[in-house]
Formats: sequence, C-alpha cells, structure tokens
Amino acid sequence: MTQQIPLTAEAIAGMQQADGTMAVVPDLAYRRLAIVNVAFWGEPGSAEWVLIDAGLFGSAGLIRRAAAERFLDHPPRAILLTHGHFDHVGVLETLANEWEAPVYAHPLEHPFLNGRQSYPPPDTKAGGGVMPLLAPLFPRSPVDVSRWLLPLPEDGSLPFMPGWRWLHTPGHAPGHVSFWREQDRLLLSGDAVVTTAQESAYAAATQAPELHGPPRYFTPDWTAAAQSARLLAQLEPEILVPGHGRAMQGPKLRSALHALARDFEQVAVPPHLRAG
Repeated sequence: MTQQIPLTAEAIAGMQQADGTMAVVPDLAYRRLAIVNVAFWGEPGSAEWVLIDAGLFGSAGLIRRAAAERFLDHPPRAILLTHGHFDHVGVLETLANEWEAPVYAHPLEHPFLNGRQSYPPPDTKAGGGVMPLLAPLFPRSPVDVSRWLLPLPEDGSLPFMPGWRWLHTPGHAPGHVSFWREQDRLLLSGDAVVTTAQESAYAAATQAPELHGPPRYFTPDWTAAAQSARLLAQLEPEILVPGHGRAMQGPKLRSALHALARDFEQVAVPPHLRAG
C-alpha cells in the first residue's frame, strides 16, 4: 500500500525503514525493486503521470501493481529514463509496448536503447565489495525501444512534468540525466550520486542511507562523474531520491553531498584509478 510521507526529518527516517511504494511528496513516489528504484510522478488517481526508469528484468508485475494502486487503470503519459543500464531498463520494452508509452532519454543514450550499441565492460577492479566481481554477469546489450524512443527536449524541460527540468550528469553513462524541481528543491539523481554503497551486496540489501558516487563497476568516465556530483551539490537540494538507496532530506543530505563533491577523487573513484 502506498504510504503518504509528510515532509519532516522524522517522517523521512520512518520512510527509510518501510517497504513498498513511498510517497515523498504528494506528486512523487518511488518503489524499491531489489537493488534499484523506479519513481512515479503524478497526483494519486490522476491520468497525468510518468514512470521514471523501468527496473530490473522480472519487475513488470511489481511496477504494474504499484502504478495501478496509485493511478488506477490510467497508463502513463511517458516513461522517462535517467540512463539505459540493465537495472533501469529491465522491463522497458514490455511496459512501453503494453502501455504504448513514448520513451524519453538523452540522445547520447539512444544507441543503448535502439539496439545499436552495448555498454563498455565493467571495471572488475573497482573494489568495495563483491558486486564488481559479479558485474561481468550483468547484461550490457542494448534494448530496442526505437519504436517509442524520443529525445529529451533541448530546452531542458521534462515532457508531461511541468516545473521540472533535466540536467545532463554524465560519467556513469554518456547520456545520464538527473531530474530537478526548483520549487521544492527535489532532486532525482539517478545514479549520478546514490545513497548506498552499491559495490557491496550487503549494503545494497540493507540500504543504510549514506551518500556515495555512482556505482563504480559501471562508471567509465570519472572526470565527468566528478563534475556531475559537483553540479548536483551546487543545487542545494532539500530532498534526494536516488536510483539506488533510500531517499535523504535536509541539512544532513546537503552536508554529505558537499563532502562528496569536495573529496570525490579520494572517496568515489576506485583506488586503482586515483591519481598519485
């Protein structure tokens, strides 16, 4: 059952201990699907809603049920992607075809979404836990939603999401984007920054909230990743909903985000790639 969470630090803490679909603000909720999140924008019961990212393979039923509970039988106006990695597009083809929903992504992600190009191999030396060693087993092949695929608007707006804009936050993927709403300083960071040590299977399972850079094993451009983290820190967000991990809010979030941005090369970049 979807839980409505008022905007207090105590409520955010309570949300981080709960399961199911979490409503962060009245028109934004997210659902944890194993190791990754999907988000739902739109007022409950509305026909004007958007799915953000499309989870892991096998998660279509969970996403459908969460959407039906929140939006009744209305299909989404669109599916918006932060990027095209396997854990964010696992059921994209299924849902786009079923809902006949347009899929929006940054043009630099399109080769990974139209069947043309695979992502580069993972960095198995990234360290931090067992996940980098398992990463060669994760899918890198592109999906093909070319029938539904559209570029994000060049003016930075987000289709069907008034008041929101997209920010190019590459590093983890060439066309990675984050979503930002100035009105309430709400940030959907995708994998540009996350709130769990995704390299550790234990941390990914328990999801104790702490700020991290993007998942190391699938981040090929650390210079761009550092610039993206610093861009997000400059926004001074009030609430962060990441692609991996639990939502964070308030001064603790901003302090952690600034520390990450300041020390990114020392704390986020894999040890074997650090200068000096």
